Amino acid sequence: MGHTYQAVQWNPQKKRYDQLVVGGVLLYLAVFMAVSAAVFPEATLETLLIRGLGTAALVLLHIILSIGPLARRDPRWLPLLYNRRHLGVTMATVAFLHGAFSTLQFHAFGDVNPIVSLFTSNTRVDSIAQFPFQPLGACALVIVVLMAATSHDFWLRNLSAPVWKALHMLVYVAYALILLHVALGSLQTESGTVTPAALGLGAVWLGALHLRAARAEGARDREEEVREAAAAEGWMDACGVDEIPEGRAKVVVAAGDRVAIFRSEGHLSALSSVCQHQNGPLGEGRVVDGLVVCPWHGFQYRPRCGTSPEPFDERVPTFRVRVEDGRVLLDPRPLPLGTETDPVPVSSAGSSPA
Repeated sequence: MGHTYQAVQWNPQKKRYDQLVVGGVLLYLAVFMAVSAAVFPEATLETLLIRGLGTAALVLLHIILSIGPLARRDPRWLPLLYNRRHLGVTMATVAFLHGAFSTLQFHAFGDVNPIVSLFTSNTRVDSIAQFPFQPLGACALVIVVLMAATSHDFWLRNLSAPVWKALHMLVYVAYALILLHVALGSLQTESGTVTPAALGLGAVWLGALHLRAARAEGARDREEEVREAAAAEGWMDACGVDEIPEGRAKVVVAAGDRVAIFRSEGHLSALSSVCQHQNGPLGEGRVVDGLVVCPWHGFQYRPRCGTSPEPFDERVPTFRVRVEDGRVLLDPRPLPLGTETDPVPVSSAGSSPA
């Protein structure tokens, strides 16, 4: 999103990112197949390619699921968050190729339709050692391909944000299915413990990362709720002026909602921290050329009124702030959409509300 109505998905930065991702996937496949061929000389080229594509997709999925909690813990990860959609499409493409080649190799040379064969060739659901793991992978593939196909903003607008969000939260269902797919498959094709150990470490990593991020956010929210309750009547003490970096924001909770207090060119402005595009964390973004930029997909808002630059019409609520004795005071009552507020100098003392 920008002043000239150009899609940010394909700006030069994202093109370089895509080239790096594709190059990284190709390099991974080359190294994986070379090492696997040396360790397993009896394996065919088709088998090595299928395994390489499958492991590449699994690695990409772990990276994708790690980006969100990492960005919430440290803003240095935000560039990856900004490009996560492209990484997801790449992962879905690699997973699709893995599924297509697997179906071709194991189900395409019989008398039964390959898709039908995939779901009916093994019915040993009563045995863990012989459980039909391939249908689990196929179901996960349907989810990730559906997510990739609906990643464009066209689908967000036509499905509505709640439906779109619910659909893309199915990534955790897909992750669980993939873990079962790989774990059960390894029982039937391998005798070692490397694959189960790697899967376990990956699951522990993601679980710990999400729990840590959730606890940190929960603690911050509880602190802000206590502060808000203590100032239920009138203005609330939001934070110290020095807690807000130049060009960034301090996120606080007011009236049950997250509010981002931005500091730009020595002035403060407050607006809702929830981007109207995909409910992205606006407070984790930056002020660029006088506009607040959402770190997820680049949607922009004017700090003083919460409106997007023309021709866009997204708007977020704004809030009044003032500075007293080095503390930032916030009126927790949101102003009507589009309400102009005068930015408050950080050096002001006892100033009137903005």
